[in-house]
Amino acid sequence: MHRFLLHNDDILDAHQKSLSAGQVGVMNGWGVFSTLRVQEGVLFAFERHWERMQRDAARMHVPFPADRDSVRDRLLRLIEANAAWNATLRVVVVRNHGGLFEGPDLVRDFEVIAFTADINNWGNSVRLAIKPYGRYAQNEFAGTKVLSWAQNLTWYEEAHQRSLDEMILLNERGEVCECTSANLFIARGSEVFTPPLDSGCLPGVTRALLLEEIHVPGISAVEQTLLPKDLEDADQVFITSTTRDFLPVSHIEGLKVRSGGNVVAALTRAFEDYRAAYVKQRALLRQAL
Repeated sequence: MHRFLLHNDDILDAHQKSLSAGQVGVMNGWGVFSTLRVQEGVLFAFERHWERMQRDAARMHVPFPADRDSVRDRLLRLIEANAAWNATLRVVVVRNHGGLFEGPDLVRDFEVIAFTADINNWGNSVRLAIKPYGRYAQNEFAGTKVLSWAQNLTWYEEAHQRSLDEMILLNERGEVCECTSANLFIARGSEVFTPPLDSGCLPGVTRALLLEEIHVPGISAVEQTLLPKDLEDADQVFITSTTRDFLPVSHIEGLKVRSGGNVVAALTRAFEDYRAAYVKQRALLRQAL
């Protein structure tokens, strides 16, 4: 984590104490968040992250900022303060009021908090374990990215305790859902498949871009229900997230997976070209203002 953070309208030193136990969202994880990639000072795919946070906030009854551009301007101030021109940025909206243990003198309905960190080196591939019943697809809040993230962190830590990198979470039907902090895809020939949203997975921004925006001649990407055996039948398995981009899977505990084909490499090149074009366009727009 870098030196400065954003707290509402202010850039603060990370050592300053700016939150209190009486803020309901802080103690109960009642809030929403997203993690963004900063490239050359540009917040990549900010509009998609904002729309998802806004949608999830409405579902979770979390008050949410009305002015998208104002929040973006404040995030850009944070990037400048930390000189985090190529970094990872986490933005959180925390609810303040509600429940028996609400603290006194809470003027605001919510807090906007953001901080930056260096881009993590995830390596060239990922090794996965499988967690049965890790998601309940029928839950009202399935697919919502909420601040209550402890179970994902616990499973992520458990994977590392077993000398692995991540967990594949299955839903109550035994279907492949997602990882604790990434979406999952398989490649079979020139076709790419990922679990549908009704599996209980999060609608990841990189996932959505691959399904809707990234076009590689000869490769199609669609949603399809996947079972663990489909992972063994695939030519390649890979995961996606804002911080990882596209990361091939080299091992899945208890399964035999292949790593043939060049689909991941082709998609990675197309995604990098898409992001570079996005960054260039946003930089030109900012210069014009």
